Amino acid sequence: MKRKTWILKDAPFGGTPPGYAYDADRAEEQRRHHDMMPYIDDSPSSSPHLSSKSRGSRDTLSSGSLESTKSSEPDLEKGLEMRKWVLSGILASEETYLSHLEALLLPMKPLKAAATTSQPVLTSQQIETIFFKVPELYEIHKEFYDGLFPRVQQWSHQQRVGDLFQKLASQLGVYRAFVDNYEVAMETAEKCCQANAQFAEISENLKARSTKESKEQTTKNSLETLLYKPVDRVTRSTLVLHDLLKHTPVSHPDHPLLQDALRISQNFLSSINEEITPRRQSMTVKKGEHRQLLKDSFMVELVEGARKLRHVFLFTDLFLCAKLKKQIGGKSQQYDCKWYIPLTDLSFQMVDESEAVPNIPLVPDEELDAMKIKISQIKNDIQREKRANKGSKVIERLKKKLSEQESLLLLMSPNMAFRVHNRNGKSYTFLISSDYERAEWRENIREQQKKCFKSFSLTSVELQMLTNSCVKLQTVHNIPLTINKEDDESPGLYGFLNVIVHSATGFKQSSNLYCTLEVDSFGYFVNKAKTRVYRDTTEPNWNEEFEIELEGSQTLRILCYEKCYNKTKLTKEDGESTDRIMGKGQIQLDPQALQDKDWQRTVISMNGVEVKLSVKFTSREFSLKRMPSRKQTGVFGVKIAIVTKRERSKVPYIVRQCVEEIERRGMEEVGIYRVSGVATDIQALKAAFDVNNKDVSVMMSEMDVNAIAGTLKLYFRELPEPLFTDELYPNFAEGIALSDPVAKESCMLNLLLSLPEPNLVTFLFLLDHLKRVAEREGVNKMSLHNLATVFGPTLLRPSEKDSKIPANPTQPITMTDSWSLEVMSQVQVLLYFLQLETIPTPDSKRQSILFSTEV
Repeated sequence: MKRKTWILKDAPFGGTPPGYAYDADRAEEQRRHHDMMPYIDDSPSSSPHLSSKSRGSRDTLSSGSLESTKSSEPDLEKGLEMRKWVLSGILASEETYLSHLEALLLPMKPLKAAATTSQPVLTSQQIETIFFKVPELYEIHKEFYDGLFPRVQQWSHQQRVGDLFQKLASQLGVYRAFVDNYEVAMETAEKCCQANAQFAEISENLKARSTKESKEQTTKNSLETLLYKPVDRVTRSTLVLHDLLKHTPVSHPDHPLLQDALRISQNFLSSINEEITPRRQSMTVKKGEHRQLLKDSFMVELVEGARKLRHVFLFTDLFLCAKLKKQIGGKSQQYDCKWYIPLTDLSFQMVDESEAVPNIPLVPDEELDAMKIKISQIKNDIQREKRANKGSKVIERLKKKLSEQESLLLLMSPNMAFRVHNRNGKSYTFLISSDYERAEWRENIREQQKKCFKSFSLTSVELQMLTNSCVKLQTVHNIPLTINKEDDESPGLYGFLNVIVHSATGFKQSSNLYCTLEVDSFGYFVNKAKTRVYRDTTEPNWNEEFEIELEGSQTLRILCYEKCYNKTKLTKEDGESTDRIMGKGQIQLDPQALQDKDWQRTVISMNGVEVKLSVKFTSREFSLKRMPSRKQTGVFGVKIAIVTKRERSKVPYIVRQCVEEIERRGMEEVGIYRVSGVATDIQALKAAFDVNNKDVSVMMSEMDVNAIAGTLKLYFRELPEPLFTDELYPNFAEGIALSDPVAKESCMLNLLLSLPEPNLVTFLFLLDHLKRVAEREGVNKMSLHNLATVFGPTLLRPSEKDSKIPANPTQPITMTDSWSLEVMSQVQVLLYFLQLETIPTPDSKRQSILFSTEV
């Protein structure tokens, strides 16, 4: 069964349509100018979407009316006067609607007459289908108008009109027949236009008179536009009755009749609403096409170097970029259209090597991390206030702060360019955080472009109608912030997710294939791991394991790529060299399903390709423990002093070997130390170092450099005591919190030089290496802060389950927020030393005294 190509819309109970509010000043203005304005404009997008809680609406309306009976006589008088002007607006709207129905009926008679001749324009059956029930609708509304007009002309406050509305509501069955036939009527009209030029000409030039007072003036309408009018009209029956009831006292004889009419109208619309998927539909456009919303999302647009939050909409024939206006005083949402591109004019611009790519303003990682910490602190404050049952004002104030910080992070975090180009010459750049979204948007747009053949331009009125419709059609209603989540929604997982990417099937031809893994964190996705390239195959068997850190994550994504080695054939889009995405998919990380700590196998299907995975989750509570080795012969899990003494070296052999190999071929690797290495390779290297395998250097030369980086991180993570020692860790945490820079420097350097000599020399060796990595930041994307984020917890995290950081004992901190604050402290300690230009050597410990007195 085909989906309907229209939408039933609804208004809030007791409210007025968007852009039209009745008040005393407006009524007075209408009275002075005899301005019988339409009750509501006839654009198909001017009324919001319907929910039919008839009992709730009756209660709401009744209570509103009861209040009016208790009000003073002048207020009551003004309310009854308003009732007249509401009816005046309804009359004017009916007049316009009747003129549209007349315009539809006008060609019916000659078309029917021609159908009996030897050269018919349309057959009798086609005429019946296209104009089905239009004469009946005209008669119903003509009778309603003829009954209402004299009563409004001879107005008194006791004038009754409820019987007319009750009768109109009882005839909604005719609309049901029209609505059921609507799609067939549209398809038939479109086919007839294609087959008969004469009918196509008629259908584009139907003339409706403007008003009763100016019969000479007419407006030109298409058949399609006019056939939509009854569909739009039936959705407005509740709007009319809402406002009329609002200004009708309960004591008035009309009140029960109008309530009955409202009940009939709501039940009628409810029965139709249940049969369609309303949010996906929109008004029709010219040439017999139906405009539908396919996809919408919030994105960050780069405008003259500044980041702007936008809501983008992909319709069946155009791509629209809008700005959501701020809501003031509880008013309904509104959009400002920034720009649009017909899909026939849209392309993803190919960028030459010589062409300048828009300069993306990057936000320093330390600023982003500071935002994350602030978000964690505010969330903790909100939970504390809730537990203390504090007033809602305090919590609302905190929620406002949280919303501001999350919005800022959402705006500042994405850095991946997604460019769309209008063939008229203008290009637009969005910034997104994941290749997954970028690929999804491209796929959806390209698929729809296959069905679009003609360019067009929208008039300002049409554009306004379209932008108004976005409010009702949007599928993403809130900016994706955690503040918008319900309290009972999952906060996500914190800890480590081990993922084994086993194999993939379903590829049509041999390719060089690899996969990447992404997880969400703070509302956006981050690339966490990448498999090796499996060459020239249709069935890759990677069998690679990765350990991925989760920060409130709820979704794991996998993207499968074809690696392109031929630089001349490489597609260049958005100014970046990109391999081709062969498939993408995702799984939800269900906390309950992952709690049993066993491996769970799963299959992700994507575009005919199936990828087999195994996943295992370890919560942060368990992953934070340092586990000393039971044997003292190896190097992993063994105290650093024992290893250096055994090796008769100042820096452990494993550290020197890994650093040398990374400096030989990994300094320009994007995300070195951040992107996960293959777990099986890391375990193989770990075993080789533990048994002092002489072939370990040969093994390393053949392994992916990320596995070597992972081995180095694992060594420091598995030390039974952190490099900065359990004893000194609380002092480092306190020292980094000092506000006076001179005192901080003196404290931090004295603490550093207090470390045992093997720890200090190893740290200084590693520190020099990390600084050299950061010097290549332009290529490897690893800043000092990035490196501090990776290595801070690895080098400082204490071996005790419950570490000690300075905290206010009056402020309870949750496990998650405590961890975030502690990690931030560890990162800041390492970053401090990375940013220092010079550090005294172990031989000059006595010189450190100078630092405590220097000003």
